[in-house]
Amino acid sequence: MKKAKKRKVDVVVLSDIHLGTYGSRPKELLNYLRTIKPKTIILNGDIIDMWQFSKRYFPKSHMQILLWLAKQITRGTTTYYITGNHDEMLRRFVGLKMGSLRIVNKVVLELDDKKAWFFHGDVFDVTMRYSKWLAKLGGLGYDLLIVINTLVNWVSERLLGRRFSLSKRIKNSVKSAVKFISDFENTAIDIAFTKQYDYVVCGHIHHPQIRVEHRGEQNVTYLNSGDWVENLTALEYHKGEWSIYDYQLDETVRNIDPLNLSDTDLTRAVAHPKDLFEQLLREFQFIEDQPA
Repeated sequence: MKKAKKRKVDVVVLSDIHLGTYGSRPKELLNYLRTIKPKTIILNGDIIDMWQFSKRYFPKSHMQILLWLAKQITRGTTTYYITGNHDEMLRRFVGLKMGSLRIVNKVVLELDDKKAWFFHGDVFDVTMRYSKWLAKLGGLGYDLLIVINTLVNWVSERLLGRRFSLSKRIKNSVKSAVKFISDFENTAIDIAFTKQYDYVVCGHIHHPQIRVEHRGEQNVTYLNSGDWVENLTALEYHKGEWSIYDYQLDETVRNIDPLNLSDTDLTRAVAHPKDLFEQLLREFQFIEDQPA
């Protein structure tokens, strides 16, 4: 084993980590995070899955993601937490600033004289807008499918030495799902052209993508960071170029020392990992209750 060699990255975009669910892959994400040194972190929604959150299930590996993020914030790394549908309760705190952390619904950044528009993407989801209970039911079904997939992969890795995604195969084979992804991308691109943004960066649909659209003399690049449930992907921006990071193609992360956060001040400050999450919510509530 060897220590992780850190790459400098101007911007890293992470979305759909779904901490608090069985399908989340925090160990792989931690391995990746230890290989980068970002100047700006964009958390583009559904980081903590508050729809599925239960005190009975929030392992230390999930808490370690929050500890890593907290460490970056205390170091002054600019961090934007963009709210998604699964962590929509944080929308009550939009506009909150805590050190280098900002909680927002969307953000526009200047990247090398180009405008980049970041938002989660659930605003395009008709189901989310008009039948939230149905969307939550679908979320439960998706989570159950991920649990089943986890068990299948446990067997598959031991017998065949590889993993596969049931949910990806279903989405790629169902015409309505393929059409939804296409419509989602086209809608984001259309609005970006209207607002004259150069980049539009989303999450939500768990479909990593970089796609350039040309209309006359104007170009728009649509980007989606994917997820850390099925695809294990992120977006990186460095020296004027965007790229999709794919954990499953990165051989270097498999040979680094396992992460140990047990000696950090933040870990020592909480008796149990779930206590930190509840403590953070209490802090947010205190801030919200203060007079303007």
